[in-house]
Amino acid sequence: MNLQLPREAVVIATKDHAPDTKTFKLRLGDEGQKLAFLVGQFNMLGMPGFGEAPFTFSSPPQPDGSFEHTIRAVGRVTKGLFKLKEGDVLHVRGPFGSAWPLEEVKGKDLLIVAGGIGMVPLRPFLLEVFGKRREYGKIVILFGARTPDELVYHEEFDSWRSQPDTTLLLTVDEVPPAKEWNGHIGVVTGLFPEMNIDPDNAAVLTCGPEIMMRFVARGLLLRRFSPSRIYVSLERRMRCGTGHCGHCQLGPKFVCKDGPVFRYEEVSGLPDTLL
Repeated sequence: MNLQLPREAVVIATKDHAPDTKTFKLRLGDEGQKLAFLVGQFNMLGMPGFGEAPFTFSSPPQPDGSFEHTIRAVGRVTKGLFKLKEGDVLHVRGPFGSAWPLEEVKGKDLLIVAGGIGMVPLRPFLLEVFGKRREYGKIVILFGARTPDELVYHEEFDSWRSQPDTTLLLTVDEVPPAKEWNGHIGVVTGLFPEMNIDPDNAAVLTCGPEIMMRFVARGLLLRRFSPSRIYVSLERRMRCGTGHCGHCQLGPKFVCKDGPVFRYEEVSGLPDTLL
């Protein structure tokens, strides 16, 4: 399959999370065709007249061939996608990139650290792990956002907490007037004292703004977590998906081809990165 050739996909459902954040449930337009992908990879989604942009999968592959992308409207392409409704058609190219290390972290405790929309690529990993819960150790999820309304997938939190040996800790930067919030206030690293996880048997997966991941990784290194078991997802300036255009080059690496999932030790200190 030529990943540079776009294929048609049909919108089969949408779900609003916030005024600027929506999940699109899609299926390939070719009857009987399924899009095979790994959690952590991404698609290029596009519409004529609006262009295309990269979006990480927000669900694992589904038995009916459907897949999901959770999108925040921040530019021309996303605002065009937000006009789509059930039954409409868009173009997809992919899947591209590297995946979360589902096999490598089996048997280990898992620390998941997400900032804002950074929970999107981590959700499919969590759902895959929950489906094979006995193959993994303790799970600690730290999730921070700017406000309570930006904690995406809040309707799933009770389900996540109900999983065996799983802890979910939440924090927000600020609470708008008249909004109820009884949880932690501050950056996500402020939750570190509350987590109970053994760094010698833990793997870390994190996604969010690069400055957040910088302080997450450095804070964990100070707590004796191994840099070889800290995984970050970078989504920056990806345009072609195959490393040919060069826009996403990061030192000797291309984020779209070698990433977006990297071990922290691979990208720490590279030019043009905050990590």
